[in-house]
Formats: sequence, C-alpha cells, structure tokens
Amino acid sequence: MKVNKINIEPYKAYGVVYHADTCLPLLDAFNRKKIKFKALARHTYPGDRLDENTLGLNSIGYWDASEPQDWGLDWHRNEGIEFHFLESGTMPYAQENKEVLLTPNHLTITRPWEAHKVGNPYVGMGKFYWVIIDLGVRRPHQEWVWPDWVTLVPKDLDRLTAILRQNEKSIWKTDQKVRDCFVRINKAIDTDVNGSSASRIRLLVNYLLILLFDLLNTEDIVLNEKLTDSSRSVKFFLDELGNNLSENWTVELMAESAGVGVTRFTHHCKRLTNVTPMRYLMMKRLNLSKRMLLENQELTIAEIAYTCGFATSQYFATVFKKHEKCSPKAYRLKLTEENPECV
Repeated sequence: MKVNKINIEPYKAYGVVYHADTCLPLLDAFNRKKIKFKALARHTYPGDRLDENTLGLNSIGYWDASEPQDWGLDWHRNEGIEFHFLESGTMPYAQENKEVLLTPNHLTITRPWEAHKVGNPYVGMGKFYWVIIDLGVRRPHQEWVWPDWVTLVPKDLDRLTAILRQNEKSIWKTDQKVRDCFVRINKAIDTDVNGSSASRIRLLVNYLLILLFDLLNTEDIVLNEKLTDSSRSVKFFLDELGNNLSENWTVELMAESAGVGVTRFTHHCKRLTNVTPMRYLMMKRLNLSKRMLLENQELTIAEIAYTCGFATSQYFATVFKKHEKCSPKAYRLKLTEENPECV
C-alpha cells in the first residue's frame, strides 16, 4: 500500500485552509487487518498509484468489512465530487445536516468541499465503494471542470453538472445496472498493475456518469441555484473560521478568503448569522476565550488573548468585560472556584 506525499492543492487564503481528506483511520484499520481494502489513488490518498492516463481521478476503491469495526471517518471534506456506493451490509452516513443508515444499493453524492462523515462513530459491516473526481474546484462556488477523458457530449455533461450542483437530494437508491458497474470497478481495481486497468477505469467511470445521468435526469428533479452561488463559499468560510481565529482578520480579508466581494460577503454573513462579519468574528473569539480560560489553566490571560486573535491583553479584557460583565480573571475564578466576584 503506497501513499504519495504530494499534497492536493487546497483552497487556502489568509489562514483558512480546506485540506482534502487523507483517510488515515481507514489506512490504520487496513494495517490492523480489520478490513479488506483496495484502492487506486494519487496525491495523499492511500492506494496503489494512478498514472497520467486518468488525471483528474484522485481515488477509486473499496473496503470490505466482515466484522464489527472500531473506527470511522469523522467529518471531512474532499476536493472533488465523490460518489459512495454500498454493495452490501449497512453503513451510518451523514452529509451536511442529513444523517442516514445506508443499505445495499444506496449511492451518495458529495459535492466538492462538502462536509460528510462515514460512521456513527464507527462504520458498519459492509462493502463500500468510492470514486473521487477532481473538478478543479478550490472554492465551493467555482465552475466545475471535468477531466478531458469524460466522454459525455457537452449538452448531457452540462445537464448532469447542473443536476449534481443544484439538486439538494444527495442520497439515492439505485438499480442493478449501477450495482453491476461498481462490481466491474472492483474487478478493474483488483487486476490493475501499474496502470494496466486505466482504459477500463476510464470507461467504467464514464458509464457510471451515464447511469447517474439516466437516474437523475427526470422531469420532477428540483434544482436549486442557491447551492452554486457565493453564499455557499461564505458558509464554508464561516464554518472554518473557528479554526483560524488568531489571524488578523478584516472584512476585506474575510471576503477575499471566501472568494467574494466585500458587499456580497457582508450580505451573506448577515443572512447566515444575523450579525455583521466583525460581530460574528468577535463572538467566535469570545467563545473560544471562555473555553480556554476554563480548560487551559496553565495559560496566562495574555496568551489566551493572543491565541484568540486579540491584539493586546488590555483590549481583550475590555471586550470581555463588556460582554461578560467581569474580567477574564474573575470569569476563570468564578467557574473554577465558584468565586462570587463575577455576577
């Protein structure tokens, strides 16, 4: 089992970084002989190496768990569109705000950088496939660019792209044709030696896209253009902001990081949070500081202030007292020693 150390180019701007998942719990489970696992991959994804004939395909593989598991893939994101398919067994799965128990012939569709997890907290017993195709998306609202070996005619590919991007439904019950396609993918992966299955894999991925086109291209499909607009990038930015509070953020830098203009960023932020960007940032910093005051007793007030993104400890104390009606020190004492100083 090989892992190439060349990283996938992440979406990165002013401290916010979306890294593609590296599937380390899966690799650990394989090394512990908990599962059967086989994949063809590039970059940091685990598996035997894909060659240049399938550029754009970042990972294609499966795992087969025939006993209870003690691991799961917690919330993560991938840079490309990802299709999961469950051939047998059951599998806990969550995507954005949806949590389900997948059963045989269920297929899931995850858009680039969309949060999802497999397991609750552990994966189930079953045979589980995935296909990850890099669409060149480094911000969630960017246009998709399919690999040049995808053979759908432009009209059909445009329609499929619109359905995949704008359809809120992401979990589908499929038919025998889709199942057979993944079984053939299984065989192509198992028999590949240094790229010998590249032609078959390209053919099978194209066939899978055609099957998905037939499955999804129905008259009653409901498309939502909001799933492709800039609010999606702003939401992803705000979701990640808590991991980057020490940055010297301004509204301009936040907007640039989200890939939109300042006016549009401010509009989406207020719609999503009901407060201005800087107010939202301040609330996140204060919430982090309160946790750190309680959980990191060894840190000084100044160290917590800087970690949370406050320019000085004096400014931190002023802002904290305005919102909490007591100093950071008094807050720490009250909740650790029930000191009555902070009311």
